[in-house]
Amino acid sequence: MDREQVTEFLGQVPLLQCLPGSSIRRIAEAVQVKHYEPGDYVAREGEPVDGLCIILDGQAEVSAPANTEEANRPDYVLNKYDYFGYGTNSSVHQVNVIAVTKLSCFVLPSQYGHLLQTKTIWNAEETPESHSLMEQILHLEKLEVDIFRGFTLPEAPTFNQVFGGQLIAQALAAASKTVDCLKLVHSLHAIFLIAGDNNMPIIYQVHRERDGTSFATRKVEAKQKGLVMFTLIVSFQKEELGFEHQAAIMPDVPPPEQLLNMEEIRERRLTDPRFPMQYRNSAAKKKFVPWPIEMRFCQDSKSQHEPSLHYWFRARGKLSDDPALHRCVVAYASDLLYSGVSLNPHRKRAHPHTVVGDSSPDVCSTGKESSSCR
Repeated sequence: MDREQVTEFLGQVPLLQCLPGSSIRRIAEAVQVKHYEPGDYVAREGEPVDGLCIILDGQAEVSAPANTEEANRPDYVLNKYDYFGYGTNSSVHQVNVIAVTKLSCFVLPSQYGHLLQTKTIWNAEETPESHSLMEQILHLEKLEVDIFRGFTLPEAPTFNQVFGGQLIAQALAAASKTVDCLKLVHSLHAIFLIAGDNNMPIIYQVHRERDGTSFATRKVEAKQKGLVMFTLIVSFQKEELGFEHQAAIMPDVPPPEQLLNMEEIRERRLTDPRFPMQYRNSAAKKKFVPWPIEMRFCQDSKSQHEPSLHYWFRARGKLSDDPALHRCVVAYASDLLYSGVSLNPHRKRAHPHTVVGDSSPDVCSTGKESSSCR
């Protein structure tokens, strides 16, 4: 197997999937391959643990020593992607592991064990506090295999309920940490069910719907108080060569460095005599929390009735280099303006209770709920 194939295989091991992609690549460089014949001892009780062992091909049996009571015998079979030798508090093996068939294993020597201990799901060596607010929002705690916990941070913008973009991005982050790092999201569908509470943690349960050679599908349920509040269906694809075409062209817009960001626009409006004094005083008194996404608009307010809007955007501050993280940032930003822009042509005649879908650019013409509306 070449290095890329080793990386792809290790990315299928649940223990490793929550690690940053850079850590999995470093592990791929450090692992050794060992082969065993049927009946060979892969690990023997009382012998030193020499590292994490992952089954590459074949079967092995875990069996307790002969003097163990029958009720406490942990006999079971290890198959492809199963592992042993990690998380033990002892420096020696407590059980025997014997090859049942011809067996091949990847072994990560103990001196590389630090690669399994990372600061976050996105970065091996740096804590969330050293990165942007955006990355801190997308940092999830792994509670169990396929179960994560996310939070609404006090520093993040609030909208009286959990922001839809946060739910999309955190759910996508959870799903991304259950597939190998070579598969990247290419399609997702979000369904908002009930409003979320900003003051409560959010539990993300990932369901592994399908794992294929090129594609993987995940369903994520976001829960609070035991209730499912949001569901995300995500499809991931391995990068492959294929047909390419580009129908759209880059619009003729000013570069971002020539444009004002939202904070600068706000400051100008607070001192602009063309705005009523009452409006300026009211706006100045309101608590202003900058979004973790910086936006620079290419158009002025004259285009507010157009069904399109040109703007530059990027995450504020430093991001780790995990490609999955950057896609989660785009998912977060997708709910900031897109739905509102779709409402622009209808602003003059829109019903005051018009509802805009959180995950769809479609606009509902009534206050009734539909599959694309919240």
